[in-house]
Amino acid sequence: MNKRKKYLIGIDTETTNGFIDENGKLDLSNSLVYDIGYQIIDKKGKVYLSRSFVVAEIFLDEELMASAYFKDKIPQYWEDIRKGKRQLKTFLNIYYQFLRDRKKYNCSVCFAHNAYFDYNALNVTLRYLTGSKKRFFFPYSLELWDTLKMSRDIFGNRKGYTLFCDRNNYKTKHKTPQNRYTAEILYRYISGNNDFTESHTGLEDVKIESEILVECLKAKKKMRKTLFKKKEGFFFCVNRGPDKGMPLLNN
Repeated sequence: MNKRKKYLIGIDTETTNGFIDENGKLDLSNSLVYDIGYQIIDKKGKVYLSRSFVVAEIFLDEELMASAYFKDKIPQYWEDIRKGKRQLKTFLNIYYQFLRDRKKYNCSVCFAHNAYFDYNALNVTLRYLTGSKKRFFFPYSLELWDTLKMSRDIFGNRKGYTLFCDRNNYKTKHKTPQNRYTAEILYRYISGNNDFTESHTGLEDVKIESEILVECLKAKKKMRKTLFKKKEGFFFCVNRGPDKGMPLLNN
């Protein structure tokens, strides 16, 4: 391991669909993680470590998994576990492995696509399974990057990407349609494979998100990166109030 090189850790989660709130609506902010995939790369995209975990407490709970959007993949997970492609572990076991790997490679940055979803889901799962004895999955010193923000700033300024979205109707349904920036669509653009379908499994999705990150960094242009903004000793998140030291989520 070259200690002079900067290593980044990418993470992706798959979750149950959360709980029905008091108004009868699905509350995705309380989704629980059953699949965690992460890998460590450098800024050029070289992979140094990959791990794929299935969270035992959630995955083995039939009632919780019944609400997972991709529950049809459950047989695939069992087959992958049998083959050793994924490891069935308790959440705390996975949590401590993540911390050890991050420390070994001295990663100062963790990235994810639509990073707030993964940030929230991992925190919620940690609190749910520890009775809030542990509250934050990511160490305070680990900076969180959102490749969705980065992609909007980089690809959003490329005429070629707008033309690609126009030709394929990859547009939002707003009154004035905008380009879409899902990981699947972005990867179709950068790979040239318009038939690509996202796996919606943790590690496999991290792999394409890593390529999106590298493509953004290659542009060497100004872009938004961090999930949270730091100002006067506080961290701020969109639609969340300030909290001294670290943004808190609703219990």
